Parts: sequence; structure tokens; C-alpha cells
Amino acid sequence: MWRIMIREQAFPSIRSVLDSTEVFWNLDEKILSEHCVERDDCILVSNGSVAAYSGEYTGRTPRDKYIVQEESSQDKIWWGPNNPMPAETFDRVRARIASYLSGERLYVVDTIAGADPKYQIRARFIVERPYHALFIRQLLIKPTEEQLREFEPDWVVVDAGKLHMDPVADGIRSKAVIALSMDAGEVWVAGTQYAGELKKSVFTVMNYLLPLQGVLGMHCSANIGPKGDTALFFGLSGTGKTSLSADAERNLIGDDEHGWSDEGVFNIEGGCYAKCIGLSREKEPEIWDALGEGTLLENVVVSSEGVPDYNDRSITENTRAAYPLDHIPNALQPSVGGHPTNIVFLTCDALGLLPPISRLTADQAITFFLNGYTAKVAGTEAGITEPTVTFSACFGQPFLPFPPQVYAELLRDKIRRHGSKVWLLNTGWTGGPYGVGHRIDISLTRAMLEAAIDGKLDSVAYTDHPVFGLHSPAECPNVPSELLNPRETWPDRASYDVKARELQAMFEANALKMSSGVL
Repeated sequence: MWRIMIREQAFPSIRSVLDSTEVFWNLDEKILSEHCVERDDCILVSNGSVAAYSGEYTGRTPRDKYIVQEESSQDKIWWGPNNPMPAETFDRVRARIASYLSGERLYVVDTIAGADPKYQIRARFIVERPYHALFIRQLLIKPTEEQLREFEPDWVVVDAGKLHMDPVADGIRSKAVIALSMDAGEVWVAGTQYAGELKKSVFTVMNYLLPLQGVLGMHCSANIGPKGDTALFFGLSGTGKTSLSADAERNLIGDDEHGWSDEGVFNIEGGCYAKCIGLSREKEPEIWDALGEGTLLENVVVSSEGVPDYNDRSITENTRAAYPLDHIPNALQPSVGGHPTNIVFLTCDALGLLPPISRLTADQAITFFLNGYTAKVAGTEAGITEPTVTFSACFGQPFLPFPPQVYAELLRDKIRRHGSKVWLLNTGWTGGPYGVGHRIDISLTRAMLEAAIDGKLDSVAYTDHPVFGLHSPAECPNVPSELLNPRETWPDRASYDVKARELQAMFEANALKMSSGVL
């Protein structure tokens, strides 16, 4: 079991907070839900869920996330996208947050990250909002009663979302901060009440710890079929990881964060955090039925009668539902699987240029993994109001402490050793770009995915894309053949050719940046 040494001098600031305030320890979901409604301006929803609201930030704020500069990790960290924070600034931020929390009502939630005991960490959360306590209790793995009696954290996450930092006095960029210290084993959060920052902070920590043991940390969902075949679904938020992995015919391993070790795949979390804009029982029955007592709806508009409106975008596109894995009837416990037979890269192509499904060679797989091309979907990050083209290394750049090549080489080695097939699945637009074409219907995406995973595309004819070099099936069961060739769906095919060449040039330019290490 992985254990780290936590600096002794770090604990007095945390102990002082807990000793001088009213603290609720490891409350269950029912009591936390009551606290949310009675003390945190939350709403009890007709289906039994609790609706909570995160205020100004309704998505992550990567520009305000920092890793502390420390001798033990200084030469390992990918400082391109990771903001460095001097140790003295971290001490100042920590003291400011600790002072603020001394006197506040607090909630402590002890959790475990990592379904494989060999690679687990014990994470303690100290939060001021009961909504955040309910969220993280549902999203990570709940310790047993015996584990709780002996619980000593490896990492501590302190969350003061209501506190607005002072950029000048505190030496940071804005009123929000997420500061990770690998030496201290601590994360300090302030200025943002978006609950997703909590789980992604733990994922960043795991992406630091796991590669040191030869384990690939992955921003992906995973499930396993009746024949024991594991499938992985890489992608950024909004590309379909949760929706596509929730399949009545397959057992769910997890919806967002996993590790791939020499033994197989394991979930890092114990719950799901699904986008629920447009949620309906018809299109996503597993997610719909998972919502009930003890679950959390984040930034979902609720009527005066307590009925959620999943189509209302007035607060954000990034409405969310947080629920434990055991609310999915076919979820695996423990949430582990074998080495993947199929790996699916999900890209939400807002330009409408990529084929809806392609089979990748080993070299193409690593290239697309490093590029991580997609569109950031509206609301998933602060300031994103419509799909925006982006390259996110390894389909999870904001959560990578190490350079992308570290994760790419681990993936290359594991694909080679285990013979995994790799697919590129476009869940974005067809018939033109965003604003002209339309998003590919999820039922057609599911049909293509099912055909790939079930081996129905292994013996069909393939065509090579003249610009991207992708190998796409000429036919697919239950999918119109014209959809499989994106050029055929555009009204102006000459315009498609121009835009395709422009995107390929973007691919090549980003690949060059990756190879040079300059982003």
C-alpha cells in the first residue's frame, strides 16, 4: 500500500482548525442531506436528491490551480501548464485559509482513493459546506467501520470555498486558489465552491503517485462485458465518458478516473459525477434511475414544487449529478477489471470534420493520446460558453503533474503487452461545424461503439481518410453509411476539404510542440 511521509510541521495548522471549531465527523448521507437543506441553502428534490448551488464558479478554474515548488518534485513536474507556487506563498495561503476556518462549522469526511488496495491512498476532506461533504462522500470510496477506527490520512484536502483570497496580498492570480503540496500531502482550496475541484485534486495527486510505481493514471471511464472484456473510454468532461460507459449490457467499473497496473484496471473513485443537461430516462436510463435519496444535483434548476428541470441552462450548461457506484445496478464491487480489450478515445469534434468512428494503429493511438484533440463543452470550465477547440494532452492535461510523454510511454507499453484495440469515437458534430451542423445522436454513437466492442467491425471493409489518414469502417450495423464519411454530410464538400486540411495542420503543429516539450 502506497504511503507518503507528511511533514510534521504541516499538521499544527490543520489541528488548530479542527480544535477550535464545531466539527461533524463522517456523517452519513441522510444526515448530510438534512444539513444541506437546513444549513446550506440547498433544495430537497422530488426524487429524493438534494440540489446544491456553487455560486460564481460552475466549472473548474485551471488557471488558479498550483503545485508547490519543492525539492523532491521540482525536477519531475511539467511546469508548462502547471502553475508553480513558491513554498513561502503556500505557507501564506495555508495560514490565511486556516485562520478563516477557525470558528466556522466544519465537516470531516474520510475517504479512500483507489479500488486496488496496493495503490490506495487515504484522503481526509475538511470542508465548510455540507454540500461538499455529501459530494465527496459519494464520489470517493467509503472506508469500512474498521478502517474508520484506524484511519490516518495520507493526504488532507482543506476546502474553504466561500473565502475570497486577496491576489495581491496572497501572491496568487485571483480570489480562487487550489494549491497542492506533494511534500506536505495537502491540498488547500479557497474562492471556488465548485465541488468538482475536490475530486480532480485527488486525481492530480494520483497521477503523481501512480506513475512512480509503473501504473498509468487515466482520465477515462471503464466497463466490462459478459465475456470479461474490459473497455476504457478516454475523454474530457462532456465527451460522453459517463453516458457511454453506463450500459445495461455491461458492468460499470467507473465513470471518470482509473489506474492501469500490471494486474489490470482499477477505479480511483467510488461514485459518478455525470453531466445531466438534457438528461432523460429514454436516453440515459441508468443515470436517471441512479438519482434518489442521498444523491446530489449540482446547479440544476428546480421548480417551486421540487421538480428538477434538466433542460434548463440558465445557471450553466455544466449541470451535474453525483451518486455512488452502487446506485448503478450493474456496477462492479470492488471496481476492478482485467487488461482492456478495447480502448476508446472520445473526441467531441466541434468542427464536424472527423469520422464518427475510426480504428487507430499503435502509432496513431499514441499521437492522438498526446494531442488529446476535442472541444471543451460549454460550462465545464470557467469562461467556456460554447464548444471550443482544444488540445488536452492525454485527454486530461489539467490533471497531469508529469510531462505527457511519461503517460504516453506507459500507455504504449501496456497496449503492446496486452494487444488492446484502440478506437477514435467522435461524439461531436456532423454535417458541418457547431452552429451549422448538428451533434451526432447518442443512439447512433452507441450503435457504433457496440459494434466496435463486440467485434462486428473486425471484418468489414475500411476506407482511409485522405487528410487525416484514419481508417474508418465503410459500414456499421444500425448506422446510416453516409454518416461514416463526414465529407458526405457537408453541404459544401470543397469547404470540408479546406477545413480538414486546416485541422490536420493544427494536429501537426501541436504534435511538434509536444515533441519539443514547449506548450
